[in-house]
Amino acid sequence: MMIYLIITLRIVSIMALFLFLILKTGRRKLSELPVYDFLSIIVIGSVIGADIAEPDVPHLPTLFAVVLIIVLQYLVSCVLLYNKKIARKITFGPTVVIQNGQFIKSNMKRLKYPVENVMMALREKDIFDLNEVEFAIIEGSGNISVLKKPEFLPVTPSDMKLKAEQKNLAVPLIIDGKLQEGNLKQLNHDKAWLAKQLAQFDVQNYSEVFFADCTPEGKLFVSKMTETDNFNDKFDL
Repeated sequence: MMIYLIITLRIVSIMALFLFLILKTGRRKLSELPVYDFLSIIVIGSVIGADIAEPDVPHLPTLFAVVLIIVLQYLVSCVLLYNKKIARKITFGPTVVIQNGQFIKSNMKRLKYPVENVMMALREKDIFDLNEVEFAIIEGSGNISVLKKPEFLPVTPSDMKLKAEQKNLAVPLIIDGKLQEGNLKQLNHDKAWLAKQLAQFDVQNYSEVFFADCTPEGKLFVSKMTETDNFNDKFDL
């Protein structure tokens, strides 16, 4: 019983310390971690895992190790921020893989980034034809940035000398069948109004709705609990 109590206290103390240090050293986008940040997380995970798995191991050295790793990570981030030469040496900076519509093979080879990965990344950008691409850049996070050729760029209101209308964020009204009454009131609507709008989607009860949101202008989006046919159930991609 004592072992379980020790493990619980270790997990709580480490997580509390880890959260405090992360908040103090700066915000990171978890999906776009630079290389050194990623390595720091791996090392911290190993240190914490050993501490939790071995209750007989002294706990304070683990806390010190976590603090030291976070401090080093913070110091490296500061160096990378103010010294671009060092940053280029120890990080993967933005690298062009398509230039003037042509693959830059040497850059792809250096990054160990095969054509298949580039194609997949482009499809995620809704680009299925390489003829549309002028430049493609692999960012330090591993994501791809794309500049389309001029003839494939979308026409903007400014190009047509039209006045663009301001768009507002949609607000959730129903989540997993549950009404968000506070949001409904903030939009100056009531349940009667919502029921009338839902009726246009053949919805009689909130429990039929998986997600619904509404813009301040009153435009409603509704996704029902019942799912449509799954494309992947019929075809292999």
